[in-house]
Amino acid sequence: MGIYNLFNMLGNLREKLAKTRLIFKQKFDELLLSGKPRQETLEELAETLILSDVGMAIRQKTKKAESSAGIEAALKEELIRILSRFPSRLSLNAAPGVLMMVGVNGGGKTTSLAKLTHRFQEEGKRVLLVAADTFRAAAQEQLAVWGKRLNAPIIKGQYGADPASVVFDAVQHFKSRQLDYMLVDTAGRIHTNTNLMNELEKIKRVIAREIEGAPQEILLVLDAGIGQNAIIQAREFLKFSGITGIFLTKLDGTAKGGAVISIADELGLPIKLIGTGERETDLLDFSAEQFVDALFA
Repeated sequence: MGIYNLFNMLGNLREKLAKTRLIFKQKFDELLLSGKPRQETLEELAETLILSDVGMAIRQKTKKAESSAGIEAALKEELIRILSRFPSRLSLNAAPGVLMMVGVNGGGKTTSLAKLTHRFQEEGKRVLLVAADTFRAAAQEQLAVWGKRLNAPIIKGQYGADPASVVFDAVQHFKSRQLDYMLVDTAGRIHTNTNLMNELEKIKRVIAREIEGAPQEILLVLDAGIGQNAIIQAREFLKFSGITGIFLTKLDGTAKGGAVISIADELGLPIKLIGTGERETDLLDFSAEQFVDALFA
C-alpha cells in the first residue's frame, strides 16, 4: 500500500471514529485530572472502552506509569496487542475462492457483500453473487439490485427453497464459467435458532465437497452500533463452525466503536474488514495500529 493511500485510510478512519473518540477522550481526560487512585482510574478507563476482562492486564501494564502520558502509552500498547493477536488479512489469494457471509438480519451482510464485490472487481476479479437467504424475498431483491449496479452475475432460488440446493447450483455455474470468487449471502433470521446453524453447516459442506479447500473465508458480520449486543449475537453464531473473522459494519456515526476491543478480546477472532458507510467504496481493511491511533488522535 502506498504512503498516500495509507494516510488517506487513516484519515478516513479518524473521521468515522469521531463520535467514539470524542466520548473516550473526554472520559480519559476527566479521569486523569480527577486525582483518583491509579487503579480506580484504570478500571474506569476499561469500562469506557467496553473492555470485558482485560482490566487486570491493563493495570499490570500501567502500574509503573507515573504520568498521564505513561498511562496513555501503556493503554495503547495493550489495545494494539489485543487487536493484533490474529492475522487480519483475507485468505482469498487465488481462484477459485469462496466467501460466506453470516450474521443476523439487519446487520449489513448484503451491503458488505457488495462492498467486497466492488473491491474484487477493482482488482480485476470476476465475482459471482449467491442469494442463499431464501427465507426473505427482500434479501434476494437487495442482492439483485447490487448485482445489477455492479454488473455482477447472481444466482438465486425460489422463495423458501433449500439454501444448500441454491448454493449447489451456484457452485456448478461458478466452476463452469471458471470465475474467480463466489460470495455467498446467507440467512440470519434468528441467531438463537438451531435450525439456522444446521443450515449454515449444510451450505458449508456443499461448498467444501464441490471445491477443494473452500470456503476459504466465513465472515461474521456484526453491527458496531449495537455495542455489547454484538457480542451476544456473536456467541450464538460461534456455534457454527469455521468462522474465520469479523466484518464490522456501520462504524460510521456510532459512539460505540470501543466495542471493537471487546469483540476481538472475547471472541478470539480477527477483525478483518470495516464498513464505514452505505456506498460500495466505504470499506477498509482492519489495522490494529491504525484503529488505536484513530481512537486516540
